[in-house]
Amino acid sequence: MHGDVDSHILKIALIGNPNSGKSTVFNQITGLRQRTGNFPGVTVEVKEGSLHFPNGQEAVLYDFPGTYSLYPTSSDEKVVASVLCNPSDPFFPDAILYVADVTKLEKHLLLFTQLLDLNLPIVLALNMSDSAADLGIKVNVPKLTETFGVPVVSISGRTGHNTMRLLLELEKLVQLNSALGRKPFYVFTETEKQISEAIRLNLAIENPYRALLTAHHYQWLPFLKKSDKDTIDAINDTKKFQSLRTQVDETLERYDRFTPLAKQAVNAPPVFPNTVTDRIDAVLTHRWWGPLIFLFVMLLVFQAIFDWSTYPMDWIESGFASLGELISTRMPATWYTELLTDGVLAGLGGIMVFIPQIALLFLLVSILEEIGYMSRVVFMFDKTMRRFGMNGRSMISLISGSACAVPAIMSSRTIGNWQERLITIMVTPFISCSARIPVYLVLIGLAVPAIKIMGVFSLQSLVFGAMYLLGLLTALAAGWAMKRWLNRREHSFLAIELPVYRMPHWKNVMLNVRENVWAFITGAGKIILVVSVALWALSRFGPGNAIQEAESVARMESMQKGADTTATEELVQQRRLEASWAGQAGKWMEPAIRPLGYDWKIGIALLTSFAAREVFTGTLAVLYNMSDQEADINDRSETQAKATLREKMKGEKHSDNGQPVYSLATALSLLVFYALSMQCFSTLAVVKRETGSWKWALVQFLFMSILAYFAAWAVYVAFT
Repeated sequence: MHGDVDSHILKIALIGNPNSGKSTVFNQITGLRQRTGNFPGVTVEVKEGSLHFPNGQEAVLYDFPGTYSLYPTSSDEKVVASVLCNPSDPFFPDAILYVADVTKLEKHLLLFTQLLDLNLPIVLALNMSDSAADLGIKVNVPKLTETFGVPVVSISGRTGHNTMRLLLELEKLVQLNSALGRKPFYVFTETEKQISEAIRLNLAIENPYRALLTAHHYQWLPFLKKSDKDTIDAINDTKKFQSLRTQVDETLERYDRFTPLAKQAVNAPPVFPNTVTDRIDAVLTHRWWGPLIFLFVMLLVFQAIFDWSTYPMDWIESGFASLGELISTRMPATWYTELLTDGVLAGLGGIMVFIPQIALLFLLVSILEEIGYMSRVVFMFDKTMRRFGMNGRSMISLISGSACAVPAIMSSRTIGNWQERLITIMVTPFISCSARIPVYLVLIGLAVPAIKIMGVFSLQSLVFGAMYLLGLLTALAAGWAMKRWLNRREHSFLAIELPVYRMPHWKNVMLNVRENVWAFITGAGKIILVVSVALWALSRFGPGNAIQEAESVARMESMQKGADTTATEELVQQRRLEASWAGQAGKWMEPAIRPLGYDWKIGIALLTSFAAREVFTGTLAVLYNMSDQEADINDRSETQAKATLREKMKGEKHSDNGQPVYSLATALSLLVFYALSMQCFSTLAVVKRETGSWKWALVQFLFMSILAYFAAWAVYVAFT
């Protein structure tokens, strides 16, 4: 996201507790007019959407990270407090849209009353009104409006109920700026009043509560100068200000004030009925049945990824092959034709073919999140995670890691305990991310037969699931080891609200799938395009006259053997590739990887895939296209032109013994290597950023690389 926000555009902050349905409301209001980026200077993700008021005026809506209070315990929450403490921040809002879960209104009023005291225009949106009606909860909206002095609207983010009414109230609020003159909700103690007044005078802070928040958070607020921090430090020392104790007292005082007000406005049944959610949870969160059901659900997900994606994969694969053939026959046999067909198309085709599986993965995981199941997974595995140096919130990072390790590591900011967060950061890359899927699928498709087990599950889907299980078990084992190495003493506790089960909100699901798949295509596509073009050049050119000499030797050798034209050209291309810069690099590292069953081409793929794991398949596509190429492109046979990457890999043999390169042992060895290795520079970079040091990133890289090498070697030996 750009750091320079246009000050002339109206800015609305969407704020609420985690699990308040805030993101669903955001999707309802903005629809497709949204994008994802980062706050300037930090890696915390924020969504930005375009909002159109009924009068035609446009505003930008920022979906801030979920937070429970303006006294933050995590990095995500610190971002919200930092922005609201600094009116000069480019994301400082003109108005606030506060989303609260009406079925748990009392818990959501702490943050709301804190925002009230910042004296900004604010609308209270009582979300999940449909669920409240089902539970027999009745809300006196006029009473809440009178009590807090702000517009209050009952809405349903899922159905869109009252969305237009909400926008009308927000529009009216912004035009009137009705926050002016509103009485503060919290009454300061004498000490708080003195400190707030002193900071207001010295730092020119207009709002008294913002001045008090600055007194609490001055040590980490990024926008304060050193002189400002020294001034606040002196004021706090003079007044003997005890920040932590004051925060606790304020929180209790707020609860004492708004709890009776909430009870007067909300009429709930004295005892909640035994709902459908309760009955389902009795099974899905059962001590023994719960984990077994979770494993079964994950197995079904993997099975669906394989079974449902076959046809679209074939269409994409044949489409790229046909496009390459068309270009080859219509364009002259020159270097730029080779670049286009064997560099650009081969690299992109090697990754685009796996988009159906990636889309299915995001689709199924999004559905599980929407119906409320993933929150139960976090709850179920909390005690288990504590045995391995983490907590239930770590499970969110590990589950997110199945999409991408980078945002998964960033999500660990919700973990308040530093050592638990560090362990989570260090082990999350073991979880198989979507970038590994192309590698898994091409190798499993090569070596594992498509047979059914018990007539239901294919052996390929079981091996695919085994890769995820291997990553999870390794992550837990590494966490257990780190727990003992760090000798952690302090503990934390999981606080999570379990939402009611409900049908997926399909708009949310499809927006999530679209956003993640597009990010995967554009993010991976840029890297793959650059790597593919560079690799094509390294594979076509070599030092000095090495390629010309290799071609002469190959032709002489073919002449002595009496080989036909096709065999001669194949040998020439093979020797030209071996003599190129890429070939020499692969040959140089081949002795180190041959014990794993790999040849020099796989070695090149291992090197290039450090930019991104998914580059592995694109690299092999370029290499095998280069080695298969004949001198005259126009003379290619239709069969050769349409040969897919998997077919070319099946026919690859070791030059010294003539044995297939991609045997079962080699394929399984590569699967294990990619399941355990750190083949992603972006992940290392974000680890460095989150831990503040390259030390932990280097430790992580060395440990994962060594573990992957020896585990892959053991698998190769066992299956040879």
